[in-house]
Amino acid sequence: MERSTEVSKVETAAVETAPIEVSPEPAKRRARAGLGAQLSFRNIGAIYVWIALGIVFTIWKPDLFPTTQTLKSTLNEYAITGLAALSIVMPLAAGIFDLSIGSTVGLAGVFAGWSMNTLGLPPVAAIILTLVVGLGIGLLNSLVVVRMKIDSFIGTLATGSIIAALTLWISGDEIITGKLTGTFTNFASTSVAGVQLPVLYMLVVMVVLGYLLEQTVFGRHIYAAGYGPDVARLVGLRVGRLRTLSLIWSGVLASFAGIALAAQLGSADPTSGPEYLIPAFSAAFVGASQFRHGRFNPWGAIVAVMMIGTGSVGLLLAGTQPWMPQVFQGAVLIAAVGISTMQRKTASRPADT
Repeated sequence: MERSTEVSKVETAAVETAPIEVSPEPAKRRARAGLGAQLSFRNIGAIYVWIALGIVFTIWKPDLFPTTQTLKSTLNEYAITGLAALSIVMPLAAGIFDLSIGSTVGLAGVFAGWSMNTLGLPPVAAIILTLVVGLGIGLLNSLVVVRMKIDSFIGTLATGSIIAALTLWISGDEIITGKLTGTFTNFASTSVAGVQLPVLYMLVVMVVLGYLLEQTVFGRHIYAAGYGPDVARLVGLRVGRLRTLSLIWSGVLASFAGIALAAQLGSADPTSGPEYLIPAFSAAFVGASQFRHGRFNPWGAIVAVMMIGTGSVGLLLAGTQPWMPQVFQGAVLIAAVGISTMQRKTASRPADT
């Protein structure tokens, strides 16, 4: 009897410890399903639209559009838009609308030109001082939005109006040229194989911002502050500080974009900044519907900038009216906000049990 019991125990142990053969088919199906989700239109629709636009304009204008020069021109022209879009990704991730970025872009170029022409500062000092002004704009927006608790949409719209007025006052409502040459213009007009430095700046900022938001505790806290501020406060996060830092990021980077714009053009137009507001928000919201399912991210924003740039440049090359790119950008913004809103509602909906 004892021997039978021992044999039974050994057999049981052998069965329990024997390797279990698992069919690779379910794992393969899951991998295929995951790849299909990643390549779905819902996840990377902007890339498919970008490709479709390229095909349409290639057929429409085969002698003008499908050239290397057109690609380089689009990159150079929309690099500043890319920087402007990246400046608002962090505030949007933190639940803040910064509508002052267009005015900040305009002020930065004018202030840099004024610093060199009127104060006699060398280009490097003028650039640094202008970035400090951008930091001050971020703190001003923080005072209005975080401390005074004014809705960010209204608060930054108001500060943007003040910044625009300040821009006109400093410039005398005139385009500044003067000393915007030499070292200053080299900051943005220098090109490598026809691609100007702002394109490189845009790509570097994209990588840095992507790392901050997705690979650091700070980035996770930013997203938490944006998607659940009350819950974030309950677990001890300082939501106000996080939003202040996001607005400082926005002010400094928008100022950097304004400096690059003035250096690229060799002049500072006090009215040039606000035209970057709609394209930047369009790109940020289109980007939120790409890769991260409703979460604002720099990768999607830059893909969206290139998509918008391709559509706008293609329309101009096709000989449409000059106002058509603005219509295109506005339509993209409406569609992007709608898609992003639907994705957020879907993500927050409890799963069926």
